[in-house]
Amino acid sequence: MDRPPDAPPSLRTGLVRLTVCGLDELHGPREPAVTHVLSILDPGYPDPTAFSAWRRHHRLTLRFHDVIAEYPGYDAPQPEHVAALLRFGDELLAAGDDLEHLLIHCHAGVSRSTAALAILLAREHPEDEAAVFERLAVIRPQAWPNSRMIGFADEILGRRGRLRAALADFYRRQARTQPELIEMIRRVGRGAEIPV
Repeated sequence: MDRPPDAPPSLRTGLVRLTVCGLDELHGPREPAVTHVLSILDPGYPDPTAFSAWRRHHRLTLRFHDVIAEYPGYDAPQPEHVAALLRFGDELLAAGDDLEHLLIHCHAGVSRSTAALAILLAREHPEDEAAVFERLAVIRPQAWPNSRMIGFADEILGRRGRLRAALADFYRRQARTQPELIEMIRRVGRGAEIPV
């Protein structure tokens, strides 16, 4: 997509292609080619081999488990992970015309990756948290963002609970429109996120 010459690169404008996916969706051709990648992987998980076949791109890898609390044997998302993600957002803004297509992935493309995209969008939508989740639902309909990550972003971005509240509304919507997600979320031990 062509960006007007005076328009800064932004995820908000719709001029940057945004993709969220899981590991099994990384293989195969990508049109247009991905210029920036955010990988969120479990600690110790091998680096995906798919990237070796892609054209040159800028990539950040974060490693933590998809949990919403501290559990023995798991590396939960921490504020420093969200801070690194927001710094990556600064890099995206500084990329200029080199930013054409951002791909964010985690293992399933449902929780950590969608939380990451929501956080990056929230950074660019300081006045409208609901718009963040509306856009997320269009980009990744099966989204169920990790609430711990969103909670840290709410604090770091100074949203005073507005981002958390918008996430709770989004969960209610997803529970109505994507009820199959509820069983998956319950199965992975995140029942606390399911609306009552």
